[in-house]
Amino acid sequence: MLSEAEHRFLLDQRVAHLGTADLRGVPQVMPVCFAISQCALYITIDEKPKQPGRTLKRLRNILENPAVSVVLDRYEENWDLLGWVMLRGRARVLSDGPEHDRAQEMLRSRYAQLRAMDIARHPVIAIEIESVRSWGHLAPRV
Repeated sequence: MLSEAEHRFLLDQRVAHLGTADLRGVPQVMPVCFAISQCALYITIDEKPKQPGRTLKRLRNILENPAVSVVLDRYEENWDLLGWVMLRGRARVLSDGPEHDRAQEMLRSRYAQLRAMDIARHPVIAIEIESVRSWGHLAPRV
């Protein structure tokens, strides 16, 4: 589903922005770390401080309304180099299992900070990519 240029662009980005909405359509956008395969994007819940005993709003939103968007963008002062990719899809929350474990390994290999965290016990958001839109300069930075 992703073109080669879009896939390379995603691999070059370090932060994505996850958009979710609750049942009433109230949106929330959060910056997230991610790992990408050809047809899915994965986001882990890490060990940075959260409100104890409370399920994160992004997880509650996904359970209520699994339709999500993810935007990855590159800003440059030279506007000829601007680019973005938007993914739309359906999200699932994985608590365990082979896909959960593979996703956590992909995320650990991408972000050194996650290697020191016990993320295996945390959920993973798995987004099945249904559509891709992109615009601008997607080639790697020079």
